[in-house]
Amino acid sequence: MAKVLMNGNSAIGEAAIRAGCQCYFGYPITPQNELTEYMAANLSRRSGCSFIQAESEISAINMVFGASVVGARAMTSSSSPGISLKQEGISYLAACELPAVIVNMSRGGPGLGSIAASQSDYFQATRGGGHGDYRTIVLAPSSVQELADLTHRAFDLADAYRIPVVVLGDGMLGQMMEPVEYAHEAPETLQVRSDALRGARGRPSRIVKTFTSNPADLERINWSLFRRYRLIAERETSFDTFLVDDAELVVVAFGIAARIARGAVKTVRAAGLRVGLLRPITLWPFPADVVRDSARKVKHFLVFEMNMGQMLEDVKLSLEGAAEVAFYGRPGGVIPTPSEIARVITRLYYQNGLRVDR
Repeated sequence: MAKVLMNGNSAIGEAAIRAGCQCYFGYPITPQNELTEYMAANLSRRSGCSFIQAESEISAINMVFGASVVGARAMTSSSSPGISLKQEGISYLAACELPAVIVNMSRGGPGLGSIAASQSDYFQATRGGGHGDYRTIVLAPSSVQELADLTHRAFDLADAYRIPVVVLGDGMLGQMMEPVEYAHEAPETLQVRSDALRGARGRPSRIVKTFTSNPADLERINWSLFRRYRLIAERETSFDTFLVDDAELVVVAFGIAARIARGAVKTVRAAGLRVGLLRPITLWPFPADVVRDSARKVKHFLVFEMNMGQMLEDVKLSLEGAAEVAFYGRPGGVIPTPSEIARVITRLYYQNGLRVDR
């Protein structure tokens, strides 16, 4: 298929349809409204699919729960405060081992905050977000093409592991326009999950519930989930690197911040500074082993985020004191330029007396 010029929100919608999304339930909030609009206009291209603009974010996530119970590929989307309202439902999905895709095109916070792009939802996404001892897979795209690719991957991961999957973007990625190429056509039919509730003819009835009065039963559920999370961490962790082989300082950034940082790395490389970039693509599972292994050669890291230092904690936990870690953040929806990050990198590089290629 030829490349198509699309904004990020619309690219997610098209990717979801091509991944076999059968049900979309959402509620308007900036800066992800184009996604809801795209699904309203295009999901009906596939027979048997449902689009509902729910009366609230809470209603939307519970509709996702119901659709997933009966075996449909279901999706919802929102932005930061809207995702907060969905957290109880996401915890219920995790407890019942139900697949779903949740898109968060995050904005500045806390509270209602602003409608500008931000990365302040990292803690919420990577720590489960809701109550209970659970995880969600979290994918962090850095381009419109990756928004499409990772949305498709999200549906496959959700079904493979019976787990909610979060695609964590931001307002800048959602609004920017770039060429997108789709490698998949929408499937004609999808195999219904074996655990879906489609009636009890010929078998005992099953009940899907999140409550048990027996702590031992709940402990077994938690251990079962934990073993699955460990398997996900072994198999599905993904990342990208740029010019790290000879680097003396490595910038760690995700999402749109990594896109900005990549431009900064190119700038300082041209000035002879040996700087590379490590970009986690899965925020959970976090590529801790990759960060830790990097410290065998690199003793200086700079974490750059559009928040006050959230992924910073995971980088420090991964390194376990094996390297120096500095941080630079711009919260509240402020979007720094590559030249600003290049100045931060240059100052840190010379402060630490690192080698310069002349």
